[in-house]
Amino acid sequence: MSKSLYETLGVSENASADEIKKAYRKLARKYHPDINKDESAVDKFKEINAAYEVLSDKEKKAQYDQYGDQMFGGQNFHDFARGQGQGVDLDEILRQMFGGGGGGGFSGSFGGAQGGFGGFGGFGAPNLDVQARITVPFMTAVQGGKYKINVEGESFDIKIPAGIRSGETLRVRGKGKSHQGQRGDLLIKVDIAASDEYERKGDNLYKTFDVPLKEALFGGKVQVQTPEKEVSLKVPKNTKNGQKFRLKGKGVPDRKTAMRGDLYLIANVVLPDADTLDPEVKKILEEKL
Repeated sequence: MSKSLYETLGVSENASADEIKKAYRKLARKYHPDINKDESAVDKFKEINAAYEVLSDKEKKAQYDQYGDQMFGGQNFHDFARGQGQGVDLDEILRQMFGGGGGGGFSGSFGGAQGGFGGFGGFGAPNLDVQARITVPFMTAVQGGKYKINVEGESFDIKIPAGIRSGETLRVRGKGKSHQGQRGDLLIKVDIAASDEYERKGDNLYKTFDVPLKEALFGGKVQVQTPEKEVSLKVPKNTKNGQKFRLKGKGVPDRKTAMRGDLYLIANVVLPDADTLDPEVKKILEEKL
């Protein structure tokens, strides 16, 4: 029986959980789009993440070990992934295939995996999943944390993973509808609120901070609040307005690879009010500038 998910991660079918995790991290770093600029790396990175989504989950792995590539309509995983088209979230497709049917089977066919699902149980079963949409605070999305949600009259906390992106879907097991002793899941699409302080581009953060004219001209230290703590940033003399300072690894964590983006601090040189200047200083500036 063909089991190409293992080939995707480059491990044997008897690989331990630690071996699977180690192989995934190695490949994820190799093909991460921020590191590997080859166009094919993006698709490869998606396949690696999706394969790990299955093989790192005990229940999903057990299902896959039983049925192998029959779950992809007899295709190997590479061909199945290509058949889904551009911009498709493979992770979410596989989460639905392996975990959405409520009866340990599949809830139906997906894309290029049509055919071969009917004999596995769960086909035609009622969809017990519940859809919801939330907007989480900007810094909660960056740092992670708890978020209270109210669904179907029930209020409870969910965990927001650090680094989640707008448009991603979280699955909360057992919080869907009930039917004949079975319970579906809650699928939560996440939007992220805008921030007045930060701008996020991928895993990088950008923040504008004020630099007094004296420090901009002659150099000095400026206190700047970052997501983690307040830092004392050394600015060189002749700092220009709009000049960027990079704090490596102080951006948003990638929740699949654990790699962090960077924080870019953009200088905003603050000019003093001319009317508040000492008359002698004002006179010198008028004469010399």
